[in-house]
Amino acid sequence: MAKLIPGGDWNDYARRLGTELQRRRIELGMSQERLAAAAGITRYTYQKLEKGESAPGSPSNPSLRTLMAVAQQLDLTLDELLPKPWPDLSGGSA
Repeated sequence: MAKLIPGGDWNDYARRLGTELQRRRIELGMSQERLAAAAGITRYTYQKLEKGESAPGSPSNPSLRTLMAVAQQLDLTLDELLPKPWPDLSGGSA
C-alpha cells in the first residue's frame, strides 16, 4: 500500500498528478489533443487534469474511468501514474 501524507492536501496532490501527466505525455511526444482523443475525453478535460483543477480554485477529482483511460494511453498502470506518497484522506478517523 502506498504511503500516506499525514494531513496531506488534495490541492497539492491534484497538482502533482497534473505535473506527472504532463511529464509523461511530453516524454511520449504526444499533444494534449491527441492524448485526450485517444482516451475518449475532451481536450479541455485533459487540460484541466494537467493543471490539477476542475475549475479555477477547485482541485481536480477525475473519475476512475478517466484515470484508467489516460493511464492506458500513457502506457502506465494506475499505480505508476498516481504520485506517491498519497494524501491522507481519512478525515482523522481510524
